[in-house]
Amino acid sequence: MIISITGTPGTGKTTLSEALRAKGYNVVDLNAHIREKGLTGKHDEERDTHEVDVSKLRRSLAEYRRIDGTVFFDGHLSHFTDCDMIIVLRCNPSVLYQRLRKRDYDEKKIIENVQAEALDVILCESVDSRIPTFEIDCTSSDTNNIISAVEDILAGNTETFLPGSVNWSEEMVKWF
Repeated sequence: MIISITGTPGTGKTTLSEALRAKGYNVVDLNAHIREKGLTGKHDEERDTHEVDVSKLRRSLAEYRRIDGTVFFDGHLSHFTDCDMIIVLRCNPSVLYQRLRKRDYDEKKIIENVQAEALDVILCESVDSRIPTFEIDCTSSDTNNIISAVEDILAGNTETFLPGSVNWSEEMVKWF
């Protein structure tokens, strides 16, 4: 089973993935995979990001389909891959703003990401894929609680994590 761990930058994907690895799970860092396979395209100077050909990315990940057990794809593009389930990590936009500031992101990039989180952009893209999608609020949960949530989802205990369970609508006025 291939599971996508996705979300806006700063929501906790890397932290969760490191903890999943420590528990013995097979986790693929898609950003590293993209660099190693030479899949980074043209650099978008204005947005300070690289384009990635998602079709090439999907093809490059085919080898992981042959692995027995669960494989997690960690990355904000992972919901565009051929996966069996998507888990979207979420974070309150005001908290996300502070997290991204600590990373020294450019203010314009911070606002773009915070607005994307407030608008549920990655959640909507994930749901549109028609792949079973779940969401976890990582705003104040510690890593062990988030791992427990992931394991609950894997065990089929998904009611608490259905799309729409996280709602940032009260944050809209602050960011638009």
